[in-house]
Amino acid sequence: MATSNDLLIKQRSVNKCLAAEGCSAANVHARMKTVYGEMCISDCAVRKWVRIFKREDPRETILCSGRPLSASVTAHGENVDCMIRANQRVKQKEIANAVGILKERVHHIVTTVLGYRRVSACWVPR
Repeated sequence: MATSNDLLIKQRSVNKCLAAEGCSAANVHARMKTVYGEMCISDCAVRKWVRIFKREDPRETILCSGRPLSASVTAHGENVDCMIRANQRVKQKEIANAVGILKERVHHIVTTVLGYRRVSACWVPR
C-alpha cells in the first residue's frame, strides 16, 4: 500500500496534468474524487495547486512535498569532520554556511553522529 506522502505526490501530478490541459479546478477535483474516493485531497487544496500549476510552466514544476533531503548525515558527516579536524574552534554557524545545511543539523551531526562535544570553545571527541 502506498504511503500518504506517495499518494499526495500522485494526486499532485494528476492535478498538474489536468491543469495543463486547461481543466477547471472544480472539474479536476470531481475527476480526482471518482478515482481516489475518500483519499482525495480537499477541494481547497486542488484549487490551490491548479492556480500554481496554471501560473508556472508545467515542465518546470516540482511535485515533491515536505522538506528537501539535502542534509543527509552520510553526505555531510565527512565534510563536517574534516572542518573540525582542521580547526577545532570552528563554530557551528561557520560549518552550516560552508556545507550549506541548517545549524541544527550541524549540531546533530557533530554531537550525535561524530561524537564531539564542546570543551573551552573547542570540539573534542567524547
